[in-house]
Amino acid sequence: MIKYIKTSTYMLLVCLTVSCATKTEDVFLTEIGVCISVSNAEMLATHGYSYIEESVGRFLMPAKSEAEFQEALQKAQNAAIPVKACNSFIPGSLKSVGPDAVHPEMLEYMETAFRRAQLAGVEYIVFGSGGSRGIPEGFSREDARRQFIDLCSQMAPIAARYNVVVVLEPLNTKECNFVNSVEEGGKIVEEVNHPNFRLLADIYHMLMDGEGPGSIEKYGHLLHHTHIAEKEGRAAPGTHNEDFTAYFAALKNGGYKGKMSIECKWGDLEIQAPVAMEVIKKQLVTLK
Repeated sequence: MIKYIKTSTYMLLVCLTVSCATKTEDVFLTEIGVCISVSNAEMLATHGYSYIEESVGRFLMPAKSEAEFQEALQKAQNAAIPVKACNSFIPGSLKSVGPDAVHPEMLEYMETAFRRAQLAGVEYIVFGSGGSRGIPEGFSREDARRQFIDLCSQMAPIAARYNVVVVLEPLNTKECNFVNSVEEGGKIVEEVNHPNFRLLADIYHMLMDGEGPGSIEKYGHLLHHTHIAEKEGRAAPGTHNEDFTAYFAALKNGGYKGKMSIECKWGDLEIQAPVAMEVIKKQLVTLK
């Protein structure tokens, strides 16, 4: 029931508040970014992109000096859109699992990345890193899983100190032999059970291994980030006109409120970027 209020100005304020609240409830995938160098920020901003997803090694540079990082940070701070996420977390030389696992060295590397991420305003760091987490031939999968959960359990509280969320990225079986589905990743995230260690759904990797949107619905409560590319050639959306609506619907039905980064192989970025944005928006509109 709406009460009549004589003051016309106050009536207007009430109406505006209700309108804004309704719009907030309907928000879905309003932040779309691109996994690319921040040097492309100005062009991407003109086509409606909200942020850049950079590389940990190229942007946060945990293995390099503070002076080198500060130079990269200054450039990012002057960019047209911010760097909100980073991927390519751990180099292949630092092994997460197997007989050559180096957790103490990795945790030191991670802390430097998290500290610099906080300074740069980076919210998410993507833990794909197939070269690091791949299980060596002949090594027990069960032991590898135990090692990985132990590493992530030590890592998450460090990330929390710097207000960074690490998101576990399942990779397709052609790229890595461990954590190959949203379901498998979801179970690991549940076992680690820490708010700064969450899950990512990459639609390209799901398509490559035939993982349907049902996994997103099942583990949607753990999702904090998403990636997208077409299955054919890992191309930008719109290249082969692939339909992502079933995956978008699963995200929306699960109440997903996070971001989506295009992580693909670009041909001509300047030509393809506006097309990719248009295709994603058109497919999202069909869900309303």
